[in-house]
Amino acid sequence: MKYNKVLLKLSGESLGGNSGGGLDEDILAVYAKEVAEVVKSGTGVSIVVGGGNIFRGLSGVGKGFDRVKGDQMGMLATVINSIALSLAIKAEGLESEVFTATPMEPFAKYYERDTALALLERGGVAIIAGGTGNPFFTTDSAAALRAAELGVNALLKGTRVDGVYNADPEKDPKAVKFSTLSYTKALADNLKIMDMTAFALCRENKIPIVVFDINRKGNLIKIVKGEEVGTLIKE
Repeated sequence: MKYNKVLLKLSGESLGGNSGGGLDEDILAVYAKEVAEVVKSGTGVSIVVGGGNIFRGLSGVGKGFDRVKGDQMGMLATVINSIALSLAIKAEGLESEVFTATPMEPFAKYYERDTALALLERGGVAIIAGGTGNPFFTTDSAAALRAAELGVNALLKGTRVDGVYNADPEKDPKAVKFSTLSYTKALADNLKIMDMTAFALCRENKIPIVVFDINRKGNLIKIVKGEEVGTLIKE
């Protein structure tokens, strides 16, 4: 295996299936199977999920929500998603635990790095919810932070496109896909792979980022094995 420990970042919208809203049980089951395959191959998996399928704090500000309270609602949305994904993973016969950035017992355990690492070491899946626990930080930033704390080999960002392009491939048919990118070029070209805080954390801690299509069956295990999938960003 190329990677023996990874962090998977999923958007909340991806859990909503075609509608992008709510929770799609079939999609949860598919993702759980893909994660289980990777774990059973010997790679440790931690997961951070967004909450945009339920509530997006920043867009809520435009509708009259206070930014801090809006972001807190978004954090709670990630907990709902994480519990749902954890149940789907448990149905695959794996141990799975939801950790939260702020105390939220009995719904989930309060995140503590060594406890999460111990779970990974015994073949379980750690799902870390609640963002960083602070407003003004995205779940991308939370994913990068947890990736650094847990010492993963790569941050895998599952999206609905098959990598990073020089333009939006859904709008520009001439958009060109990158197979590899340096952090420097991604920043210079303003490719918006992640927010700047998340990107800076990955760069500083030398964590490669793989952007890939999460909905193409088998992509996750291919990446872990070292096959060329999506776009690899590294120094």
